[in-house]
Amino acid sequence: MRRMQLVDIGVNLAHDSFDGDREAVIARAHAAGVMQMVVTGSSLLSTASAIALARAAPGRLCATAGVHPHHAAELGPEQQESLETLAAAAEVAAVGECGLDYFRDFSPRDAQRRAFEWQLELAARLGKPVFLHQRDAHEDFTAILRTHRAGIRAAVAHCFTGNAAQLETYLELGLAIGITGWICDERRGTHLRALMPAIPAGRLMLETDAPYLLPRDLAPRPASRRNEPAFLPHVAQTVALARGEPLAALAAHSTEASRRFFGLPDI
Repeated sequence: MRRMQLVDIGVNLAHDSFDGDREAVIARAHAAGVMQMVVTGSSLLSTASAIALARAAPGRLCATAGVHPHHAAELGPEQQESLETLAAAAEVAAVGECGLDYFRDFSPRDAQRRAFEWQLELAARLGKPVFLHQRDAHEDFTAILRTHRAGIRAAVAHCFTGNAAQLETYLELGLAIGITGWICDERRGTHLRALMPAIPAGRLMLETDAPYLLPRDLAPRPASRRNEPAFLPHVAQTVALARGEPLAALAAHSTEASRRFFGLPDI
């Protein structure tokens, strides 16, 4: 019988917290059944690092290329040119992480909106999917996305944490939905469990967002409190229970959807 396989569609593997043991982290992920990972690019530097990691492990890793809304104010003409070159690389499977974040407002909102629109236009030019971020900005995010949606091949709402109405809107826009360990958080994520059956098979993907979002109910918890892709099966089990389906079935359709979306091979 073939071993269950998972794909982590959002791991910040270029983060400096992995500098001391990155190869071991990848090995632990593979041992846990997480056979492929999408390495998130959220700045020019992390995008370049994500591409380098993907280039060293073809078929196992791929990259995204983008500027997170936290860094939107840094995306001037020169940086746009650099990002476009990076995003065109064969190892880049999607443009992003891009979108709006009004929770932190680390960049002015007008700069966030400009950077988001430009990256949507970039994805359309390159014919690549989009890896989306939204926090506390649903109305503006949706309005911008609607304007550009027809030109975008595909898009995934990374780390979805919203309510039923927001989920309905995203599904109506044809988005895939990425679910993280937020669903394991008894303080702020339990509402997601009731929404899981509403996500059609083929549109649901799984991610850790490591090193962030360590599942709060993970036992034992690592002393470092660092999340890593080896913990994705824990998230998958929580999602499967919420959907009322066997873990193997969830793994099969979420992995197939992820591979199709990001152009990853069946291994």
